Amino acid sequence: MSFFHTHASKHSNWLFVAIGLGLATIVSAGAVIYVNSHSKQPSPIPDTTIIDKILVIKSQRVLKLLSGDTVIQSYKISLGGDPVGHKQQKGDNRTPAGSYTLDYKNENSIAYRSIHVSYPNAADKARAQLLGVDAGGDIMIHGQMNGFGHLAWFNQKRDWTEGCIAVTNEEIDEIMAAVNVGTLIEIVE
Repeated sequence: MSFFHTHASKHSNWLFVAIGLGLATIVSAGAVIYVNSHSKQPSPIPDTTIIDKILVIKSQRVLKLLSGDTVIQSYKISLGGDPVGHKQQKGDNRTPAGSYTLDYKNENSIAYRSIHVSYPNAADKARAQLLGVDAGGDIMIHGQMNGFGHLAWFNQKRDWTEGCIAVTNEEIDEIMAAVNVGTLIEIVE
C-alpha cells in the first residue's frame, strides 16, 4: 500500500468522524430548540377558580377545564390507541364518550398521577352485558407512565394509552390541584 493511500485513508476516517459529530450536534441542537419552542407552560389557575366541568373533545385531542361556560385552561391530550367511537369493551383501546364524574384521585398510579373517570356507567354496563363482553374500566386522566415523564414531548404527539386521557406530568399536577372529586367530565367525539 502506498504512503499516499495510507495517509488519505487515515484522513478520510477522521473526516467521517468529524462529519458525524457535526451532524449529531446539529440534530441535537435542533431537537432542543424544537422542544423549547413547542413546550408551552400553561398559566397557573388561581386558587379561587372553581372548575365545575371538564370537557374532552376527542377529535381535537383537547381537554378543557371549565368554570361555568368559561374555559379556564386547555391541554393537548393523547387518547387510546383506537380512539374513534365509544368504548365497547375491555382491551379495545378506545376512550369512552359520554357523561361521567371524576370519582377519586390516585397518587399510586402506574402513571405519574391520575384521576379516575367513573366509566363504565349503567348504560355502558348494560351495553356490554348485551354484547356478552366485559365493559372494562380503569379509565383515568393521567400523566406520563412512571419513569417516562421526560418523553412527554414525544408521547403527546400520538395516541398511546389503553383508553385513558394522557397529559404531561406538569399538567396533571395542575389539573389535580384545580379539580375536585365529583366534578363532571363530558367526553365527546
